[in-house]
Amino acid sequence: MWELPIWSAVIMIIGCLIAGGVIGFFGARYYFKKQMEKNPPINEKMIRAMFKSMGRNPSEKQVREVMRNVNSQK
Repeated sequence: MWELPIWSAVIMIIGCLIAGGVIGFFGARYYFKKQMEKNPPINEKMIRAMFKSMGRNPSEKQVREVMRNVNSQK
């Protein structure tokens, strides 16, 4: 069989851990971005529902203004 010096085994383990961390980070970031595109945190329907729950009937201008404010906070 192979005789692997202990220092090279330690370097390989550390290298694999770093590579796994980098791959995991970018994989999680890609998945999170994809989910945010499919399910945005707030949309016009939610804003209209919020206005109606406060007892107001929003105009289209008010809805667009709230959406613009929400998107500018990103």
